[in-house]
Amino acid sequence: MMEATWIAVASIVVAGVTMAVGSLAPALGQARALSQALQSIAQQPDEANTLTRTLFVGLAMVESTAIYCFVIALILIFANPFWGGAVGG
Repeated sequence: MMEATWIAVASIVVAGVTMAVGSLAPALGQARALSQALQSIAQQPDEANTLTRTLFVGLAMVESTAIYCFVIALILIFANPFWGGAVGG
């Protein structure tokens, strides 16, 4: 039973670290992309529609990294593949 406890603790810690890093990096990337887009729109207001459309596509791609980290964290907490070896099944 001790192995299962350690696997549970490790899974929760790794899921927390995954979400921390997995949400911090995309947040910084989105902030930089938004800053550059606003600067570009300020310099060329006529191209605002094109820049905005490209910005939204880029932000969706950056956000997908955070979503993948969230899915990995959920798998580690609720559907851990390491439980079978610890429990004996």
